[in-house]
Amino acid sequence: MSVDTQQFTGTNQYIATESLKLAVKAARALQKPLLIKGEPGTGKTLLAEQVAQSLGMELKTWHIKSTTKAQQGLYEYDAVSRLRDSQLGDDRVYDIKNYIKPGKLWEAFTSDQRCVLLIDEIDKADIEFPNDLLHELDKMSFFVYETGETITAIQRPIVIITSNNEKELPDAFLRRCFFHYIEFPDEATMRAIIDVHFPRVSASLVSEALQVFFKLRQVPGLKKPPSTSELIDWLSLLMADDMPADVLRNHDKSEAIPPLYGALIKNEQDVQLLERLAFMSRR
Repeated sequence: MSVDTQQFTGTNQYIATESLKLAVKAARALQKPLLIKGEPGTGKTLLAEQVAQSLGMELKTWHIKSTTKAQQGLYEYDAVSRLRDSQLGDDRVYDIKNYIKPGKLWEAFTSDQRCVLLIDEIDKADIEFPNDLLHELDKMSFFVYETGETITAIQRPIVIITSNNEKELPDAFLRRCFFHYIEFPDEATMRAIIDVHFPRVSASLVSEALQVFFKLRQVPGLKKPPSTSELIDWLSLLMADDMPADVLRNHDKSEAIPPLYGALIKNEQDVQLLERLAFMSRR
């Protein structure tokens, strides 16, 4: 399998830190999956999309759910349809391949061109799920028992795996990955991210919004601090034509709850916490 030398340097839609660009490069050099962790909303999934776009590769995405099994990523055998067709006298039953549905790994392995394979939110699945993929991701091949064939990667895909840390991943799986944790952006990086999304936004609005945003993230006991994606949503509202232009500027900075907080705060416990803080600050 050849290794292409084109490097990911970020895109005009994605601000990649030097450490993240180095992680992508290192995973490709080692020919290992890149395991990305970080707070929800820090751009883990978007990274795979932008790597594919930057390198001119197709993106194949396998979204993991709590019910997802590793076998589904390889292929699924539809025995029920084959039984039904046999009862109807359909000639398709004589070729078992008619009832084999390739999964995302199969598609990535048999792609004529090198592609990016995203295994998104792997920690949502059963704890044994990562272990069930050890051989396939390590050897880039798997055996199809129904047909007796071995599917081997024509072009080794760039594998990016995301996790929100809902479950601990097995050590054996971690050893086979290159790991990178996306740190929450500092203010300078956040300004660059905002500039990508809103190139003509008022600098004073950004400064005021970031002041409120980072102050909110520092509130002790907050169950879910607002993320980058939620900040972008909030700024979209603050910039909307039908919103008062001074909605943030006239906000009482001593208040714990920001205006239009529903874009930033996502559960009632945090709202109640901020309301208590606001009440205490007025006493």
